[in-house]
Amino acid sequence: MRLFAHRWGSGRAIVLVHGAVLGGRESWRAQRPLTERWTLVAPDRPGHGRSPDARQDFEPEASLLADQFLGEPVDLVGHSYGAIVATLAAAKRPGTVNSLTLIEPPATRVAAGNEVVDAWADELRALFADQDDDPAASLQRFFRVAGVPLPVPKPLPEPLERGARALRGARSPTEADLPLSAIAKAGLRCLVVSGGHHEGYEAICDAIAEKTRAQRAVIPGAAHLVQDTGEPFNSCLEGFLLADM
Repeated sequence: MRLFAHRWGSGRAIVLVHGAVLGGRESWRAQRPLTERWTLVAPDRPGHGRSPDARQDFEPEASLLADQFLGEPVDLVGHSYGAIVATLAAAKRPGTVNSLTLIEPPATRVAAGNEVVDAWADELRALFADQDDDPAASLQRFFRVAGVPLPVPKPLPEPLERGARALRGARSPTEADLPLSAIAKAGLRCLVVSGGHHEGYEAICDAIAEKTRAQRAVIPGAAHLVQDTGEPFNSCLEGFLLADM
């Protein structure tokens, strides 16, 4: 499978890996100001945007990402489910990743034993195991569990409807084992960002930061859609990236 990728700007490349529902173009619209100094590469994950349909599964997606977008050094950024994909891909090709930025990955196993995380993991498993036949109803349930602070429009625009249908049969993020020791051993510079709205995400991000010796940031204002804060997130990301130049 070849993944379609949106490209904007010029300069050092940042590969942006989106989460569930929205594709690369919609998920990173607030990052366009960065194109004055950076090349933004935003792949559409399988079942989203202009990429072919396929079951969402972080393991084969990580291989696609590594093979198609990590051939030369890039800065890698992942949001939500895409942050899991990005982490796995970085572990496959650490020599081609300048840095790894993770935004609220729902990788509950890294904080297993935390009561809030364990209870939320049960909700996530149920969400991914039992998707509604009605895309709008499925999306409404997903937004609630994932912490997306948006209403579900009616009728659904095509990108949202396709993204909602891609949730059916998707592999639950609760099954992901992030290779954090490999990331740390490779000495990969990491930034972990959360939105300060959900104790489960905070615990997961804290655990990842501790295990990878990552820089940690909390950017409130858009709940799970941290990158939608625009300038606050962009300044945090760019400051992190420029510190290595």
